[in-house]
Amino acid sequence: LLFKQSESSHLGDCPICLRPLPLYHDEFTLMGCCSKIICRGCEIADRLREKEANLHHACPFCRHPIPETEEESDKDVMKRVEKNDPVAMTTIGRTHYERGEYGAALEYYTKAAELGDVDAHNHLSILYRDGEGVEKDEKKELYHLEEAAIAGHLDARHNLGCYEGGRGRFERGVKHYIIAANLGLDESIEMLMKCYEIGQVSIEDFAGALSSHQAAVDATKSPQREEALYWETT
Repeated sequence: LLFKQSESSHLGDCPICLRPLPLYHDEFTLMGCCSKIICRGCEIADRLREKEANLHHACPFCRHPIPETEEESDKDVMKRVEKNDPVAMTTIGRTHYERGEYGAALEYYTKAAELGDVDAHNHLSILYRDGEGVEKDEKKELYHLEEAAIAGHLDARHNLGCYEGGRGRFERGVKHYIIAANLGLDESIEMLMKCYEIGQVSIEDFAGALSSHQAAVDATKSPQREEALYWETT
């Protein structure tokens, strides 16, 4: 099960355009009001529609008004937390983590992971690795990494590759890199390049990963997303 190729990343598809979500955070937005992840293409397209129709800015998915202040945004997320939304719990946990409040972050991440949030497992692996808010625990770090990786979290999958490689288990590390690279993770294809250069990956496996990586990246592209990129850079 650990080395089974995931069909998609844990992010899944944009709920509006139904295309695979990009892997990097600057290309999508997590909506605090409904915990849906919206690709930048759909977000910008909705903003342009609102502007043309002189409408108030609202969530592209649930149409809840977009908060005007950080305080209002936090209230929206806490409402989701009160409804046992694990994605919202992870969001609050990340806020505490960024403030250096590791104990509170651990509490929210743990509850979110118990409710099945994949990202929470990845965050917990980092806490247990670094000993932030908890004693360092390699066994728990590995447990949460594996739980996240099996569910399609590509950063966790890549980190597993680094974990195995750092302990001399190069064959296992390469398997993790290939799985993540096949779904479009740039960091893993870069690691496979290095592994290929020192003879740890065959040319056939490396070529296959390159092809799958490009196909995964292409699947996340669309004219609407390209237009959003144009609007954000002009």
